[in-house]
Amino acid sequence: MLSALLAPAGWIYGLAGAIRQDRARPWQAPIPIICVGNLVAGGQGKTPTALSIGTALKAKGKNIQFLSRGYGGALTGPLLVDPASHTAQDVGDEPLLLADIAPTWVSVDRRAGVEAVHSMGAEIIVMDDGFQNPAVKKDLSIIVIDGEIGFGNGRLIPAGPLREGVAVGLSRAQAVVIIGEDRFKLHDALIEIAQSSNQPPVDIFSAKLKPDSAAAALKDQKVYAFAGIGRPKKFFNTLLEIGVDLVGVKAFDDHHPYTENEINTLLATAKQEDATLVTTAKDHVRLSAALKKDVAIVTVTLDWTDASALDSLLKAFV
Repeated sequence: MLSALLAPAGWIYGLAGAIRQDRARPWQAPIPIICVGNLVAGGQGKTPTALSIGTALKAKGKNIQFLSRGYGGALTGPLLVDPASHTAQDVGDEPLLLADIAPTWVSVDRRAGVEAVHSMGAEIIVMDDGFQNPAVKKDLSIIVIDGEIGFGNGRLIPAGPLREGVAVGLSRAQAVVIIGEDRFKLHDALIEIAQSSNQPPVDIFSAKLKPDSAAAALKDQKVYAFAGIGRPKKFFNTLLEIGVDLVGVKAFDDHHPYTENEINTLLATAKQEDATLVTTAKDHVRLSAALKKDVAIVTVTLDWTDASALDSLLKAFV
């Protein structure tokens, strides 16, 4: 009922976004830009996808650099992220993860960010998020979708989770990555949407988030888990798939800024259960340096269903 009442606000939100896109005159950057975005508010798997793409391009000998808005950070940039001195409070959590792979920049002004990255000799920019930002022209736009939740109730913010209409967003994308089980037959639905809108077909790929080899050491161990990501339940389910003895969980909002009291309380709870306190890599970078050593990390990477998917996706850039 609440969603239905908010639907008119969603229509206004969608109209404002459409007008913004229609009036925009995107700037053409001097180097290729690959944008990894989504249509739904919240975490869908953008950063693991961006990391996978960046890693693949580096393996091909390309000088790639990442660009992010730095959501949740206080600094507006453009600035080069220094993991040794910057915290998640400065630049956001995702840029700190990206910086482990390649030089990463934060800039609220996307054009200024692109110009800064180009000045440092990058050959390709991989942009984490920014699909709805029309300031800069993208050479490849990839929409990431969580296959387990799809598009929610199909309504626009604030009546639902959509940032824009599916057909509208799909018209600006060249590829889609469905992560996890495709519970809503999104693959077929996206093809139908493109056909009914007389849009060029998009390449549709599938993948899943796979725990790294270090996570296997947690099998059969007592674990207390916490997460402040788009969908914490996804992380908790991953732990169960590993085979841990999950004695308790605590979910926080996405990008939650952890206090020392919160983490100390979680550590005490885990100790009472004789369990290891674990979290995601994205959450771990938001912890204070003093507490990081007491919390184990379960890192996930993107595992493409088709081994040749990345080569197909990136063939124009290598």
